[in-house]
Amino acid sequence: MSDPAGKPITRRTLAQLAAPAALAAALPRAAWAEGKRLAYLTPGLDLPFWRTLAKGIEDEAKKAGGGSTTYDSHNSAQTQLQNAQDAIAKRVDGIIISPTDSSTAPSVIAAATRANIPVVIADIGTTSGEYVSFIISDNEKGAYGVGQELAKAMKAKGWDKGTVGLVTISLARNNGKARTKGFMQAMDEAGIKQAALSQMQTYTADETFRFVQDMVTAHHDMRGLFIETDQPTLGAIRALHAARKEKDILLAAFDGIPDFIKLIGDGTIVASGMQQPYLMGQRSAQAMLDHLAGKKPEKQILVPILVVTKENVKQLEPTVRKTVFGE
Repeated sequence: MSDPAGKPITRRTLAQLAAPAALAAALPRAAWAEGKRLAYLTPGLDLPFWRTLAKGIEDEAKKAGGGSTTYDSHNSAQTQLQNAQDAIAKRVDGIIISPTDSSTAPSVIAAATRANIPVVIADIGTTSGEYVSFIISDNEKGAYGVGQELAKAMKAKGWDKGTVGLVTISLARNNGKARTKGFMQAMDEAGIKQAALSQMQTYTADETFRFVQDMVTAHHDMRGLFIETDQPTLGAIRALHAARKEKDILLAAFDGIPDFIKLIGDGTIVASGMQQPYLMGQRSAQAMLDHLAGKKPEKQILVPILVVTKENVKQLEPTVRKTVFGE
């Protein structure tokens, strides 16, 4: 065996060639993360969830001696791809993406792969493409737990013969499918039927306000509501107040913002399945930095969901403030 210059390769030469790789494996992640630049592509910074996840990525990258830039896709697949192209043009070391929905992720992954830039997926998921790691909450299990709590509260009031309405995140997102499936499993087990379902497009409180107004008007037997993300839940609360139905319809939610501590404590929200976005951001950055350091992170990293109720909100509040709100 010879090298490109025609000189024979000895065992000693092989050892010398292997030394840098061995050194890389031996060094801590921080040594290889120094100066690494990450890009985080988020669906929309109007939602607190994505801002908190971005903060987790930024803090973890900074702690390791690197940095992270966050790109807001404004819930547009076209803007998302443009953001990816901008990050690629700046030759970032890694891209972390929470896609606008699962079907839009492959185009970003393909562009990054062509540029030899690794990709980590933080939540939502992808329909195809090669990536380093997928950081995800157990959406189905979390929503099932929320559904159980809502069903229990409806039965306690003798309302289990009534129906429930759902305002879901996009069902083109894998996590939207999982949340809806988990919640409806709990409803099916309790014998509670679905009255109506609306899918969010703008993810605003005003949009959900209109959805809930329409549901309340059209379905007089509706006794429960499930809103699949945080800020829009405030729109649902406004709609129930406007219709004077806040004492007639029980409300369950997903994710969490600081307002939820009081709203769960006073019973306005029966339960919320809180993902831990700050922790998810940290895990996403860690997976990318491990990859850049020559290590092999797990292909899927599952972050647990906290089902927060009036009974446990005080106990869980310190954890929630740190890993859910990023305080």
